[in-house]
Amino acid sequence: MITHQQSSRRTCCAGGANVVAVLLLACSAFTATAEKVPSGFTEHVAELNGVKLHYLIGGKGSPVVLLHGYAETSHMWFPIMPLLAPKHTVIVPDLRGAGDSSKPESGYDKKNMAVDIHDLTMSLGFNRVSIVGHDIGLMVAYAYAAQFPQGTERLVLMDAFLPGVGDWKNVWLMRDLWHFHFYGEVPLALVKGRERTYFEHFWNDFAADPKHSIPEADRRFYAKEYAKPGGMRAGFEYFRNFEQDAKDFAELSKTPLPMLVLVLTGEKASGNFLIEQTRLVATDVQGQVVAGSGHWLVEEAPQTVIPALIGFLDKSSAAASGLRLTALEIDALSPKEAGAGTSGVAGIRTRVLRGDPNQPGPYTIQLTVPANAQIEAHTHPDDRIVTVISGTWALGYGTRFDVKKLKDLPPGSFYTEPSNAPHFAHTGSTPAVVQISGFGPSGTHYENQTSAK
Repeated sequence: MITHQQSSRRTCCAGGANVVAVLLLACSAFTATAEKVPSGFTEHVAELNGVKLHYLIGGKGSPVVLLHGYAETSHMWFPIMPLLAPKHTVIVPDLRGAGDSSKPESGYDKKNMAVDIHDLTMSLGFNRVSIVGHDIGLMVAYAYAAQFPQGTERLVLMDAFLPGVGDWKNVWLMRDLWHFHFYGEVPLALVKGRERTYFEHFWNDFAADPKHSIPEADRRFYAKEYAKPGGMRAGFEYFRNFEQDAKDFAELSKTPLPMLVLVLTGEKASGNFLIEQTRLVATDVQGQVVAGSGHWLVEEAPQTVIPALIGFLDKSSAAASGLRLTALEIDALSPKEAGAGTSGVAGIRTRVLRGDPNQPGPYTIQLTVPANAQIEAHTHPDDRIVTVISGTWALGYGTRFDVKKLKDLPPGSFYTEPSNAPHFAHTGSTPAVVQISGFGPSGTHYENQTSAK
């Protein structure tokens, strides 16, 4: 059972009506009071997957999830949230163990932390989101996309690495290998009351210029947050689980990610390494090395990183909400011969309304099937839904054509073609038009290969 509770905290005005003004405000917000929540966002707590997740939500439009990294909390996204809100519903959680989320003893492998986030998005009514992650957050974001590819619209990975993928141990972070093994009673005793001293190592040494890294107000805020009971222990658990993460990611990476991925890295940090890693696990990767920046991309190079994020995510929003076709406009699309996602019967004409059934991702096609066509039993690898638009159409389920199992489906009827479930069809005295949506790549396999025509 998932429950949500609303919490309260003062908000601050986002300012500026146009994008330029708001971007200037965002770049200056790094010196602002850390505790204030951007205007238009509310705070909540959701109980799910054995943890209480604190999150902020605001805006309207296609959903975007922002995941912070180590030595920070959801606060790192405050300058970006108002800029995304006009076109997106922005969901910004504190990860398990961080900020105002609870700090259980276990569950810090990144696959499980991704389940935390997936349970949250589903509980909010979003079955498909774009997800952005920095540092530890990028590992959770990758685990989300790899486990729930059909629920991931776009993915952004920001400066760190993917355990278990490629030559992952030969990465810039490994010069500081000690902190990956810095956990247990003695390390906790050493950092107690000295949390800021410990974090200064990350904030300074991982930056291109320590004087242009995490602002002073934020350093005080993050040190205070991680000093909360259980905070440092939970943070150490992110690293303790790297060995398990490496095993999990090595297995997950065997199935390439189908969605579009943007990788942003710092020139003085992971450079091309994360981009090349991501190309090992995804089919469509855009990479950008941010010149002159270290690991703390949002704080060190907001003038480059924020527009890159907004541009990438806004394209997703436009693609998701910008397609409207009338019947006349569909008829005007150039029809093709029967292809991927069809039964392959001669005479079928295909119009692709969105996507590409040959490629990974969602698609919709409209088929015009000739009159008096008999389509033998066949399967498709993807799970599909179908609407009968016009004509005479009958469908049956089974491993061979059987007229007794056919059901007449007049225009307006709906049916499903479950993944790898054999089915067959027949048209009457008039051609039939059906509209099919699925998740590619699709294909067709006939139960009796000699029946394919």
